[in-house]
Amino acid sequence: MTFSLVVLCTSLVLGCRSSAPTVDEYVAEVQRWHQQRIRELTSPDGWLALAGLFWLEEGEQRFGAHPSNDIVFPSGKAPDFIGSFIVHEGTVAVKINPGINVLHNGAPIWAMELQTDAHGDPTILTLGSLSWYIIERDGHLGVRLRDSQNPRLKEFKGTEMFPIDRAWRIEATFEPFEQPKSIAVPTILGTVTTMTSPGKLTFRIGEHTVRLIALAQSANDPLFIIFADETNGRETYGAGRFLYVDPPGADGKTFIDFNKAYNPPCAFTPYATCPLPPEGNRLPVRVTAGEKKYADAHH
Repeated sequence: MTFSLVVLCTSLVLGCRSSAPTVDEYVAEVQRWHQQRIRELTSPDGWLALAGLFWLEEGEQRFGAHPSNDIVFPSGKAPDFIGSFIVHEGTVAVKINPGINVLHNGAPIWAMELQTDAHGDPTILTLGSLSWYIIERDGHLGVRLRDSQNPRLKEFKGTEMFPIDRAWRIEATFEPFEQPKSIAVPTILGTVTTMTSPGKLTFRIGEHTVRLIALAQSANDPLFIIFADETNGRETYGAGRFLYVDPPGADGKTFIDFNKAYNPPCAFTPYATCPLPPEGNRLPVRVTAGEKKYADAHH
């Protein structure tokens, strides 16, 4: 399974390091970060728009809204018989039935090979409010379906956060490996994937000196953290939370801001394929900062 660590260097990533903002400035900055996160989560192509995940097998699989199809799209959202996916030795092509107006980049298509998300942007096809593309996870190919009018978007109740406390913005020291390592990372699917780690972040929480494995292609990129702590399953999502950290400076220092810890996509939809905390990334304390458990969390 290959998870992309390419991120938009916007509010979800940057802004952890600053020149000693006042308490009010800091609280306002975290609030802006959270508001941006909610906008991204509830956008028409955000995680709440996911409407299906269908794993493909070798050969031809018909798809559409009729229950006789191999892959059944939501009723009332699509024609009964849209076409077929054809899987052959790791490639996926699509064939669209006559009279069905499936679009790619705004133009109708009838047959084409589909690029997966494993090596850049996938080929996205659209039909009405639906869009779909091919994902690749541990050598398995699947169809990820989105609906820009998914009821989950309207039903979303927001996410509650712990009170913002600057004490949870903690200075950390980056400890690089001699060479980036391949780290085994479990997933919500019950599989184990491999991700790249340039090193660990070391810091103190109270009397504890702790280390977290950071994931990124290099230490010059924003560092992605998947961590668990003693609040999981009660106050926070049971499978842990995500966090981005600014790259360390020349002195190896950065700040890990737990006020920006957030729920993984699997908390909001059963159609995501989330990585879980790698071995060693469980903190022996309650991290009472960042997002709390989503009221309608999955898994």
